[in-house]
Amino acid sequence: MSALDGLDERQREAASVLRGPVAVLAGAGTGKTRVITHRIAHGVETGAYSPGRVMAVTFTAKAAGELRGRLRTLGVQGVAARTFHAAALAQLGFFWPQLAGSPAPAIVDNKVRLLAQAADMLRLRPDTATLRDLASAIEWRKVSMLSIEEAAARGRSIGRFDAGQVAELSRAYETLKDDRHQLDFEDVLLACAGMLEAEPRVAAAVHEQYRHFTVDEYQDVSPLQHRLLELWLGDRGDLCVVGDASQTIYSFAGADQNYLLDFARRHADATVVRLETNYRSASGVLDVANALMKGRPGALELIPAARRGEQPTGEVVDKAVVVAFDDDAAEARGVATAIAARIASGVPPEQIAVLYRAHSQSAALLQALAAAGVAATVLGGKRFFDLPEVRQAVQALRAAAVAPQQHSFLAAVRDVLRGLGYSDEPPEAGGALRDAWEARRAVLRLAEDAPVGTTMRDFADDLFARAKDQHEPVLRTVTLSTLHAAKGLEWPEVYLVGCSEGLLPISYASGFEAIDEERRLAYVGVTRAARALTLTWSRDVDRAGRRPSRFLAEIGRGSLREIPPSAMIAPRRDGS
Repeated sequence: MSALDGLDERQREAASVLRGPVAVLAGAGTGKTRVITHRIAHGVETGAYSPGRVMAVTFTAKAAGELRGRLRTLGVQGVAARTFHAAALAQLGFFWPQLAGSPAPAIVDNKVRLLAQAADMLRLRPDTATLRDLASAIEWRKVSMLSIEEAAARGRSIGRFDAGQVAELSRAYETLKDDRHQLDFEDVLLACAGMLEAEPRVAAAVHEQYRHFTVDEYQDVSPLQHRLLELWLGDRGDLCVVGDASQTIYSFAGADQNYLLDFARRHADATVVRLETNYRSASGVLDVANALMKGRPGALELIPAARRGEQPTGEVVDKAVVVAFDDDAAEARGVATAIAARIASGVPPEQIAVLYRAHSQSAALLQALAAAGVAATVLGGKRFFDLPEVRQAVQALRAAAVAPQQHSFLAAVRDVLRGLGYSDEPPEAGGALRDAWEARRAVLRLAEDAPVGTTMRDFADDLFARAKDQHEPVLRTVTLSTLHAAKGLEWPEVYLVGCSEGLLPISYASGFEAIDEERRLAYVGVTRAARALTLTWSRDVDRAGRRPSRFLAEIGRGSLREIPPSAMIAPRRDGS
């Protein structure tokens, strides 16, 4: 067996080029993580790479954990799969004591609280929302590699504070932080970059340790992250970047898609591979995605996979639909009623997601789903293994692992969970009791899916490993999520709600670049869907009235089928 087995022609091409620079332009659903991991595995199996000298960088701890898990499955251990911050923090922790003779500074655990203390020193009284915006402004300034003075020169005010007061608050924050011998999250990258620039022996040690770099989601790289990557590389070119300009949705946090778009220009000897065969979505979904991004910089033309066996199983709707409602409440009820009907027809709830632009839209949807008897989970809350019910269950299972087993493994797990409040029948949908039940039921399902012969100790160790890699089980509930939080995920059926002017694009998005970012957000939402996509919007007739999103017009009737609300619960064309 070769690490190149099972890859399509373009994926194999990308995974076969083991020396950089390489840019893999990977559209949504085209298998970018598969390419990254198989490329590394191919390098290891051919002897081109030593695992300990490979660094795979991504943007979330969960994505890094997934990379490590997939590499383990391919028989590769020892690769440093980390976020930018985790890699920089590890280097600071190792080199700082050698350079300074003291431990590295502690990390600020609450930037907003520290900012509030800095404001008190200046006799200023910003409210909590303003403090959060000030924290975001500090983060943006640092990842954009601007000084306080350079940021102030741009004249950006925040709330009732003008640019000068923002600068004054920023200086007080930095002084307070320095006095306490602390670094904030962005300082970790700045300090690591500064250390590599100022200390040749540190740079030499890092260059000796890591020879081959892979960067996932390269369209989200900020100027500071890009500078740190350059310092890690030195004068070498073994760099593989993977990304999709159409999924750049973090410009507000400093992400700059031009690093991806200009990669071939900055690296004249670069190999560029385009992945456009989509293995996730039905052709009707891809029609919407392609129409939405047509003509945009770096847009890829997504093509449905010819090998239908790689497509999602179950019925596939030929065209995405758009539904208009009279008001927001009717929209929430209509979506909830349609979802309840889909679940009643046999669709598992975890295969359905409702996506929206702003957190504020979730309350009405949760209420409507609960009224329809549908359990739902809002993405972006606590991680599964950080939930109190799950932590309690893991602790109880670890304790039970040291005691003699009176029952079979599965019965013993069930007994432990029942002792914590689990019951065979779920509580009513909506509320904390149902949320706790769903979490404990997910733990039980992991036990039910465990290999034959698993012991309580094995199971407890597996839960610990899952928590470390953030390999979380899927709750059997409908998922509610903002478009930002949904990036990187997928569901067979997606309802994208609030497709009206003022919501998508959001009301405060002004200017070409801001609207383009909103368009990319819509694209991310559309491409989360595998089998079926429903777009909804509300006229809000009781108020000033809304217009449908300009993005619906850009997509056009050729890719969308308009239906009335009553048709949302009608049988699908395939009879389901």
